Amino acid sequence: MQVNEAMTTDVKIANPNQPIRDAARMMAQIDAGILPVGDNDRLVGMITDRDIAVRAVGAGKGPDTPIREVMSKEVKYCYEDDELFEVAQNMADIKVRRVPVLDRDTRLVGIVSLADIALTDGAGNAGSALCGISEPGGEHSQQMSDSERASRGAGSQRARSAR
Repeated sequence: MQVNEAMTTDVKIANPNQPIRDAARMMAQIDAGILPVGDNDRLVGMITDRDIAVRAVGAGKGPDTPIREVMSKEVKYCYEDDELFEVAQNMADIKVRRVPVLDRDTRLVGIVSLADIALTDGAGNAGSALCGISEPGGEHSQQMSDSERASRGAGSQRARSAR
């Protein structure tokens, strides 16, 4: 089964200059915990409800804080024609619950989540991914300082483990 058979295609995109208040409102409207962040037709980051809670509110930042100050700049992604079981395994390896989905022209076409995988492909792949994701630590742990995160590099990368 391919990712495009499981992904969510109705995706709202935030702008890095928008305040986090707008991101929170968009998440509430679409009942999602994550938004891709785009600038000049390029995917430049992702913002989650947890980013807002931990990196903004927890750090004393207000609702007018620009999204760019709290978003994750390193974007892990997959392609719409990737095999779903491979993406689920990669999500476990990199400890993320959701990844944006690109077409081969690198345009955002959706998001695939652990829930999408479970609902479409059953508990097997989703359960295996959840076990890996749930292990402590990982690059997206909120316990990591900004300087530690920056030292690991920024930019977009496929949701694939090194081979």
